[in-house]
Amino acid sequence: MAAASAASGIETFASFLAYLSISLGILNLLPIPMLDGGHLVYYCIEMIRGRPVSEKVQAVGLRLGMAVLFTLMGVAIFNDLMRL
Repeated sequence: MAAASAASGIETFASFLAYLSISLGILNLLPIPMLDGGHLVYYCIEMIRGRPVSEKVQAVGLRLGMAVLFTLMGVAIFNDLMRL
């Protein structure tokens, strides 16, 4: 896809790169504990409660976040392989 947009011209290629960058930024802000959005959720909880979230809760969140991300990656890889 990048090669096709590069062959179409520099403006199309730059638009493709901007779209890709914005997509990754939005993905990073998802409220999954491993990502920045998950840290923002912990900070909001800390602001509301007045004390930090316990280490145990953060560890459980990290494991759940890893499971969600690995599942999402597995589905994406599976879909890519099925399109070949």
